[in-house]
Amino acid sequence: MHTTPPLQPLSGTHILSLALNLPGPAALMRCRDMGAHCTKLEPPTTPPQPSADPMHSYSPAAYAQLHAGMKVLHADLKSTAGQATLHQALAQNDVLLTSFRPAALDKLGLSWESLHARHPRLCMVRIFGSTDPDEANHAGHDLTYQAQAGLTDDGHLPASLFADMAGAVMGSEAVLQTLLQRSRSGHGHCLDVGLAQAAQWLALPRHWGMTTPGGDVGGAHAGYRMYPCADGWVALAALEPHFAQRIAQVAGLVQRDGSLSSMHHRSSHAALKRFFALQRCEQLAAMAAQSDIPLHVIPVLDK
Repeated sequence: MHTTPPLQPLSGTHILSLALNLPGPAALMRCRDMGAHCTKLEPPTTPPQPSADPMHSYSPAAYAQLHAGMKVLHADLKSTAGQATLHQALAQNDVLLTSFRPAALDKLGLSWESLHARHPRLCMVRIFGSTDPDEANHAGHDLTYQAQAGLTDDGHLPASLFADMAGAVMGSEAVLQTLLQRSRSGHGHCLDVGLAQAAQWLALPRHWGMTTPGGDVGGAHAGYRMYPCADGWVALAALEPHFAQRIAQVAGLVQRDGSLSSMHHRSSHAALKRFFALQRCEQLAAMAAQSDIPLHVIPVLDK
């Protein structure tokens, strides 16, 4: 099977970003991968710092990957010269991407109304905390947005920056939306992306009860769980009946009359736990490949 080559729907499009930290640059990276010519305008740097973006300080590797193949300019937007540099760049771009709160944009003279009057074909995508008018200017970060959405109720830090990354996907989608609308109307459009709303979108399966302890993908179904094995962990995703039947046969959960024990019974959970505890990752990976079972092993290396 040959995979199809990636599309380049933004080929020939020029995007200017003022966005710092993660969501905006990640959205810009997605646009770059769709063929856009991407430029980022950062605040002036203070030696010896090579970048004023906080991302460069706490994760240089992430900053490097996010900005690969992009042009980075510097300007103080609070100065007359910086504003001149910005508007000169805007005249040559199709989309402006920002991550400032609305109040901060207004202080910089970058409200949508003023920009649209000066650059009528320019589109704008604003990524910030929340599109709820009562919360739009509240301080926040990925962790607070995930907590607000109900994704951190176990008291542990999330495995990834899900709100930021979901916001980045929505941001790149918003770029496509505004440009599509411009192709129909002939003038620019503005869309807002809230990180709180991005987290709430990711949390929908939880609010539907799917990933709560009583849900089939929350632990109630024995075929969809994490199990310890002899030298690591197993992520088992045998949710559909035909996959559940296969793991049940391998693990000995089939009754003498040939019937399948319910994957919701405690006995099935216990039987699978015993089965996996005796197996090594290498054995389980081979078994899954042979029997076509959705299973991934996670070896735990000795310290």
